[in-house]
Parts: sequence; C-alpha cells; structure tokens
Amino acid sequence: MTTSSETQKLIVVTGASTGMGASAARELARRGFHVLAGVRRDRDADALRAIGIEPVILDITRSEHIWALGARIAEDRRPLHALVNNAGIQLNAPVETLPLAEWRKVFEVNLFGHIAVTQTLLPVLLRDKGRVVNISSVGGRFAMATYGAYAGSKFALEAVSDSLRREVGPLGVQVVVVEPGGVRTEMADRGIATANRLAAGMTPEQDARYGDLVRANNALMAAGTAAGLTADAAAQVIAKAVTARRPRTRYTAGRDAALIMRLGRLLPDRAVDRVLAANLRRQRPTESPEPTESTGITQAA
Repeated sequence: MTTSSETQKLIVVTGASTGMGASAARELARRGFHVLAGVRRDRDADALRAIGIEPVILDITRSEHIWALGARIAEDRRPLHALVNNAGIQLNAPVETLPLAEWRKVFEVNLFGHIAVTQTLLPVLLRDKGRVVNISSVGGRFAMATYGAYAGSKFALEAVSDSLRREVGPLGVQVVVVEPGGVRTEMADRGIATANRLAAGMTPEQDARYGDLVRANNALMAAGTAAGLTADAAAQVIAKAVTARRPRTRYTAGRDAALIMRLGRLLPDRAVDRVLAANLRRQRPTESPEPTESTGITQAA
C-alpha cells in the first residue's frame, strides 16, 4: 500500500464510465490519489471499481446527484485536490437542421452540468487550494462544419474557464483546460450514430443541401478517431494538468490538436475554410481530392 502524500487527497473525475474519464481515473489512482469517479450506471461502477477508485453515480444534469457528491466530499477529511470536468456528449448536425431541444441537451451536459458541479465543489476547492481541470476540445477553439452545437458548448466552456481562472486564481485555485484532438474512444462512434440518426430526420431539401456534407464529415470523424490518441495517452495529459506544480492554462492532447491550433493562429479565416473544404472533399467519392490543400486534419474531437 502506497504511503505517498497523494493518498490523503481526493480527486473528482466526471464522465468516468469509459474513454478518457475511465483512463484518467485509473492513472490518477495509480499515482496514489483517491478518485471519486462519476459514472451513470451500476455496471459501469462495477467495471471501474479498484484500489484508489471509488465510483459514484453521477449524472451532472441532475441536481440530486451533484448534491450527493458534495455531501460525500463534505464527510471526508481528506483535501480535495482537483475536480476534472470530463463528462460530455457529441451531437453533429448542420445548424439549420439540429432541433433546439438537441442544442439544449448538448449545452446542459457540456456546459451547464460542469458549471453546476464546479459551483457545488468550489467552496471546498477554495478551502483546500485545489484546482479545476476542464476537458474541452480542439472544437473549443476551432469549429468545423456540423460541429456547431458541440463546438459552441466547448467554446463556452473555454470562456467560462478563462473567467473562472481570473476570479479564483488570486484565491489559490488553479483552472486548467485540456484540449484533445481525435481520441480512440466510444464517443466518436456514438457521435457518428447520432449524426446518422439526426440526418435521417432532415427534409428532402435539407438532405440535398447537407447530406453529402454529413456523410463526408462522418467519414472524416471515423478516420480521425482511428488515427488519434489512445484514451490512456490522453489520460497522461489530464494527469499532467492535475499534478503539475505550476500548470499551464491550456494543454493540447495529440498531434492533430497541436496542428489545428497552429493552423487557426497562422491562417486567415477564409484560408482555413478552403483547407477544411478540401479535406472534406477527400471523403466524397464523387469528387477528386486536392492534395495540395490538404493538411492531414481528420477530426476535431
């Protein structure tokens, strides 16, 4: 049994049922922290439970779950070192066709749920001089076609993170953003299935406008996921954001994430539009690829 000082510290990881969240929970437990791992189902809890990992049922859109998490932490004498806001969903559809109820669903999970958990735990984090690590995305800085709702929620999370950092940094709480690119998790597969479901609901006129775009973007998402980081590799970046003595305000995860961020900084918007359009054309079998404009960008996860 480890005797490191981390055994006296708690970490909350939301969205820990699978993917990056589960990998981050395991990595942080391996480093000696006691991880309260938020999962939505008992079978996910059973699969994740291990030394240093205590699964808690947590749907971040349900206030009673968040209250119960706060009560669990309040009864523990160990300091709360970090809150990792990782839970998220991905819905991809053109702005015109995505029902408002689906927009609200994305923002409830990807933004408002994180704010609710952060508000509940912030008094303890302030007391313990902990930190907040928000898992955003390259989509939080760089919005591709059909990513309006997902990227919009992540853009908003980036803004909230900046504001929060400037509010609580002087009070001893660090706020860090992690921006992954493509990661080989179940989220992309679910995203493609959801995109197909939403596309099936388009009118014939909308399908004529956007059908090829949706199909090309799904192919791009699948390719980006296959070539992306493993969840374990992404978890290493999250662990660095959690444990670094003087963390950066932002960490990218994956070479594609670094490339996309650089591209967005260096090129004007219209040039970026042309590069992305050329990349999508490579996924359309009826059109010839234009390799002179391609950058190898596959997906902003």
